[in-house]
Amino acid sequence: MGTMIELEAADGHRFGAYLAAPEGAPRGGLVVVQEIFGVNSHIRAVADGYARDGYLVIAPALFDRAERGIELGYGTADMERGRALKAAAAGQDTTEPLLDITAAIEQIEPAGRVGIVGYCWGGYVAWLAAARLPGLAAAVTYYGGGMQEAAQLQPLCPVLAHFGETDAHIPVARVRQFAAARPEVAVHLYDAGHGFNCDQRGSYDEASARLARERTLAFLHEHVG
Repeated sequence: MGTMIELEAADGHRFGAYLAAPEGAPRGGLVVVQEIFGVNSHIRAVADGYARDGYLVIAPALFDRAERGIELGYGTADMERGRALKAAAAGQDTTEPLLDITAAIEQIEPAGRVGIVGYCWGGYVAWLAAARLPGLAAAVTYYGGGMQEAAQLQPLCPVLAHFGETDAHIPVARVRQFAAARPEVAVHLYDAGHGFNCDQRGSYDEASARLARERTLAFLHEHVG
């Protein structure tokens, strides 16, 4: 449904991005932020799904700052490589990936208001974008590791956050601490583990994924279009 294009960030870095367009006039724009597995078939499928819902969607390849064309699976070796690539691409404070997010936002701004949705590491990046990038209409995070340690950030737009109650990577106690620290964020917990939205992972939970998507679409319809 979509196609790969090339964008340029403000620092001159050129990188790939998956662009998926709706059939008719877009109801708004949406940036989809990858997991630590790159812009792989799952992330492209997520982007295509939101395009079918009426959004002009772009998924920037944030790992291009470390290595171009990364598409990983979900095995142990893939996870280890993904963590290494994340560290290489993110740097000390994730400033450079946010430059890529900014370029992606600018690409789809003609569609109208722009939201952002991120998964896993992308959930954390979406949280940073909500706090550091003015102009976003809404942000949605799925099991964003690191958000709890960055709870002091003040979002500039409405935020919806999804977490799994049995997530071994993000203890539910930390999620509740985050929710208490940021009462303006709509936090939802699901009877599921980490990665429950991804149907390519063993932790996929269809019921939780469906409910989270319903809530996400309602949130986007309210704040983006």
